[in-house]
Amino acid sequence: MSTSQQTDPLIGRLVDGRYRVRARIARGGMATVYVATDLRLERRVALKVMHSHLSDDTVFQGRFIQEARAAARLADPHVVNVFDQGQDGEMAYLVMEYLPGITLRDLLREQRRLSIPQTITIMDAVLSGLAAAHRAGIVHRDVKPENVLLAEDGRIKIGDFGLARATSANTATGQMLLGTIAYLAPELVTRGTADARSDIYALGIMLYEMLVGEQPYKGEQPMQIAYQHATDSVPRPSAKNPGVPEQLDELVMWATEREPDERPSDARAMLDRLREIEKELGVFPHVVRTPAPGLVAVDDGVDSGEVTKIMPGTFTAPIVTDDVDNATLLRRRARRNAGKGWWLLLLVVVLAGLAGGAGWWFGTGPGSLVAVPDVAGQSFDEASGTLAAQSLVAVPGEDYSRDVAAGLAIRTEPGTGERLDKDSQVTVVISLGPASHDIGALAGLSLDDATRILDELYITASDDPSRVFTDAPADQVVSASITPPGGGDAVDCTQGCTALEGSTASFEVSAGAIPDVAGRSVADATSILADVKLSVTTSEEYSDDVDSGRVVRVDHGDGVRPGDTVTLVVSKGPEPIEVPDVSGQTVAVAMQTLREAGFEPGTALPEIVWGIFTVASTSPAAGTSQLPGTKITVRSTG
Repeated sequence: MSTSQQTDPLIGRLVDGRYRVRARIARGGMATVYVATDLRLERRVALKVMHSHLSDDTVFQGRFIQEARAAARLADPHVVNVFDQGQDGEMAYLVMEYLPGITLRDLLREQRRLSIPQTITIMDAVLSGLAAAHRAGIVHRDVKPENVLLAEDGRIKIGDFGLARATSANTATGQMLLGTIAYLAPELVTRGTADARSDIYALGIMLYEMLVGEQPYKGEQPMQIAYQHATDSVPRPSAKNPGVPEQLDELVMWATEREPDERPSDARAMLDRLREIEKELGVFPHVVRTPAPGLVAVDDGVDSGEVTKIMPGTFTAPIVTDDVDNATLLRRRARRNAGKGWWLLLLVVVLAGLAGGAGWWFGTGPGSLVAVPDVAGQSFDEASGTLAAQSLVAVPGEDYSRDVAAGLAIRTEPGTGERLDKDSQVTVVISLGPASHDIGALAGLSLDDATRILDELYITASDDPSRVFTDAPADQVVSASITPPGGGDAVDCTQGCTALEGSTASFEVSAGAIPDVAGRSVADATSILADVKLSVTTSEEYSDDVDSGRVVRVDHGDGVRPGDTVTLVVSKGPEPIEVPDVSGQTVAVAMQTLREAGFEPGTALPEIVWGIFTVASTSPAAGTSQLPGTKITVRSTG
């Protein structure tokens, strides 16, 4: 765990009495995203918390709430679900679907340039989700690879509608221009306004980056990049990557026209064209397998042009001329004439394709490649056979997995659906089972700290620990045991142990000390103990120190727990003692004997004759039981 994680005050906090914050997973310009546990529904969620310096800004707070409402209106498999929004004190938060995996930015950093099938798969999903937003009248306004999520299970979703606005609303930003510079539409630079076509421009830039491995515009300062968006035309991706098909070239050029009217009207229009291209190329979307979680974008403070910027309203937009290069004019004329004679053109293309395309397809084109099959869950021998059937060679690899049993395939590298030359090597990653971790002593830790430590090691702690009365503070761990995944004998982890990921932990924690009720009435003591869920019985004994009817002490055995019964020992007062027989003794001796017995003796004789006269009797009489301190009258024989 990083130092920043350890020092984050929200880690371990219970937000709004419902969401237990587990770890930080991302930080952006407006908010920080954490993984948390919804204690009410017992599920992992992503908790997006607005930065504290923005929490007092009603404009940003309104935009934050607007994100929740905008995203909650969307019901599409390619849009991140929003579950809840609320306020905990001065902290505004948003609860979203948690998708373990990576972002498109992470994938681009790893691979630099994506394959054509990868690109089409991701664009198809993003356009589908964005089409649902545009259909609902919502403009995203911050489309970029950082906001495209690639889940471990293959799902692709677009999220972070933090800058979203209704398409019918005034989209001018006033004193500030919001958005990511690298994907900023020209009209946002020149006029500060946006609609669905501004999202299309950002998608075109993103498509260019996936095909080429870099953004079309570069500069030392954000203003330089913004100027290029406003004045230059995006180059064809094939100029940097000759392997890009002409259809995708044209799609990029169409989406990135400087004039919004020249672009697709919305994501639906662009998606329809993409699916035509899929049929033309014979390349269709497939499930994208992403690496294991842990590849999380880190906020290193470097201005890369990929972080949402706030540009001052004093920015003066460059003057954009109406001069258009010849290539652009030809593209525009071609689109306007596209409906004329299309069927003749199609016939020519089909005939030419049948004549010359077959040899290319099966010789050096896509038809010569084979797709990596899905071998997840197979043994290495089984996976080797499956790959061999596709003319691919299996090589072994290993990795830990909490979800896949040891000895079975987790994934392949390259991933399922990737197209390779025949006889290419494919790494079959075989599960070693869950990873093990050394755990330090848990006794003496608070329950929250112990739970957090285990949660970071993917060990689930019981939500209902056993409680026992001790002298330790309440909720301090007294003992702990851990049960391996799938059951088996529990291991004592009170003083530390080694445990596997996916295990479950049980705690015994202190309920605090049994309340001290000595000297109280039975009724008061019973009520106090009932408050800590203890039942009582009573017994009595004599006491020289505690008044009759008051509690002397609480008797109990070891390991008293809430719900147990304890005994209230109640005072009967001092124990009575027998009056000694002092008859026949001199009065002086009798007086001394009675004092030593605990009584207060007295006589009518003057003390000068106590040594002469003897005792005839006492009152109360000898042999009777009297309380200590009782007055005893001594009567003489004279």
